[in-house]
Amino acid sequence: MNILQTDIQFVPGVGPKRASILNTELEIFTLEDLLRYYPYRYVDRSRLYYVHEIEGTMPYVQLKGRITAFETFGEGRKQRLVAHFTDGTGFVDLVWFQGIRFVESKYKRNKEYIVFGKPSQFGSKYNIAHPDIEDCDTPDYRPEGLMAFYNTSEKMKRSYINSKTLNKMMEGALGMLKERIPESLSPNVVETMSMIPLHDALENIHFPKSPILLRDAEFRLKFEELFYIQLNILRYSANRNAKLKGFVFTKVGDHLHSFYKKHLPFELTNAQKRVIREIRTDTASGKQMNRLLQGDVGSGKTLVALMLMLIALDNGFQSCMMAPTEILATQHYDTFKETLADMNVKVALLTGSTRKKARESLHAQLLSGEIDILIGTHALIEDTVNFNNLGFVVIDEQHRFGVVQRAKLWTKNERPPHMLVMTATPIPRTLAMTVYGDLDVSVIDELPPGRKPVQTGHRYEEKRGALYQFLRNEIRKGRQAYIVFPLIEESEKIDLQNLEDGYIRTMEMFPEFKVCKMHGRMKPAEKQEEMRKFVANEAQIMVSTTVIEVGVNVPNASVMIIESAHRFGLSQLHQLRGRVGRGADQSYCILVTPYELSTVTRKRMAIMTESNDGFVIAEADLKLRGPGDLEGTQQSGIPFNLKIADLVRDSSILYRAREVAEEIIEQDPALEHPQHEVLRKQLSRLGGNRYDWGRIS
Repeated sequence: MNILQTDIQFVPGVGPKRASILNTELEIFTLEDLLRYYPYRYVDRSRLYYVHEIEGTMPYVQLKGRITAFETFGEGRKQRLVAHFTDGTGFVDLVWFQGIRFVESKYKRNKEYIVFGKPSQFGSKYNIAHPDIEDCDTPDYRPEGLMAFYNTSEKMKRSYINSKTLNKMMEGALGMLKERIPESLSPNVVETMSMIPLHDALENIHFPKSPILLRDAEFRLKFEELFYIQLNILRYSANRNAKLKGFVFTKVGDHLHSFYKKHLPFELTNAQKRVIREIRTDTASGKQMNRLLQGDVGSGKTLVALMLMLIALDNGFQSCMMAPTEILATQHYDTFKETLADMNVKVALLTGSTRKKARESLHAQLLSGEIDILIGTHALIEDTVNFNNLGFVVIDEQHRFGVVQRAKLWTKNERPPHMLVMTATPIPRTLAMTVYGDLDVSVIDELPPGRKPVQTGHRYEEKRGALYQFLRNEIRKGRQAYIVFPLIEESEKIDLQNLEDGYIRTMEMFPEFKVCKMHGRMKPAEKQEEMRKFVANEAQIMVSTTVIEVGVNVPNASVMIIESAHRFGLSQLHQLRGRVGRGADQSYCILVTPYELSTVTRKRMAIMTESNDGFVIAEADLKLRGPGDLEGTQQSGIPFNLKIADLVRDSSILYRAREVAEEIIEQDPALEHPQHEVLRKQLSRLGGNRYDWGRIS
């Protein structure tokens, strides 16, 4: 048996009870799982401080001295134990709120100990809560070097499994290894990257022998983690390209020519032309296309999608477009109907609100081939929706859909249709390589002619007079405005201005204008009616939640006021800002916040006011918030959890891992060479029973 697969309960210092907690809290089941649970930081324990050197700003302190007395304060659950500790230069209190009897029985007065912990200042005195204490007479005490610290949950702490306990478990796990841990990378990869062996990396990640060896261990383990993600993505992509045959769109026919000559609303930008060429090449290649189309808000992605649907129609295929909301699906439908009004193209709409009789008729027309383009919401993926010959699928705002939902569209024809996945949320390169690494990527990086960048300002809640006068002046010019709130109803937990109060206040503040409102809890028919009023300029101000973030297109709306803007992430603020600036008039976005803001929030506000570039903003968002918080990443299918690598800090390692993985897949797509056997086995073991992310896009 492979010793790495030893049940965690048999590791010294664990046992059945602790094993159960490690299973549920950290998903640690085997000795290898434990060794792959990495520290989150290291502390240099080589320095001993004197008590008189303690300052309140210190993250930790290590002292050597004696406990002179114990005192107990409070009763019941509020009881606390205080030990008075001195090294001769001053006193510091050691405080425990739990395990009081255990502490009193374990530590003795006037015996020498090493104390380690975070100092807190109360008046002129310092205390250290729940310190680590080492007996100076203990044989295995190590007073110097880098000490690893591990994240633990509250449940673990209540069961007396803290960072120090995990440290002891790691020591026990490494002590069980009678032979070196087998390599998890092929020799050519280890040699190419000049990396230390896996065994040495795991030893030094938990018990670093020196800062240099810790650096080498971190690099080795980060590279391996990112490498296998890239290898997995690229192998699936190569497999798809080799096996999946796509429908061949050989010609550009009358539908596209007629549209281009007579119905094109404005001249295409060079970026739009480039993207159309890229997709034309894909659809004519005989391979099934999976392409991600990134384009900032208002860059003309929908027009590109429509023209490609007409190419599909010229080649005898139906198309469909799936949007995340009924408002957006209906808007696409209305746009397509208006744009194609004089052409012989049948466009239909299918949403959750489509009545049964209309739905039955639509299903029949789809099967007969009468409908050329179907636009809809999640309703498109229902089993009852079947096409005559679906050849081209567009998924708008893809991060709103789960992987399995998107995959259902693959089953709508005997051969998978070409897939175009669109997003107006710019994805930083590191995230795109990890989440969408198997997709070919196209970017529309130009705005249509005549569009002016939105001017963004930051104002404080306390100074609304000038802001309201500015809004009044803009509406009197014939413009319209959005006022966006984070909440629908008042929340006791979060003291935010809410939409209902804001709606009433706006009507009182602007009695000369019509005000409408929209939020996610309204019925579809109510939303449609409120949207209709705003589009028709029957209402000049729309008070809304972020339900307008995606897809709402009202060119006459030139002002957006975002209340409590500090509660939104950068990418979301940028998406909201994209609802204005869609006409020829100068547009404005005003971010309203309290005066008291954190340093990070002030940075976010500054980035928004300084840049209109979605990619710059997305990169900044990734750095400020981390990949796990960005919209969509949780459902987009990152194949393996990142345990040690960081997509922001370790971008250079990611790029190198991608290069090495590409070289291997180019030479050996199926990983059949003997030297790649370890890679194939490791991929299989890491992947487990997972969806084929590469095929699903």
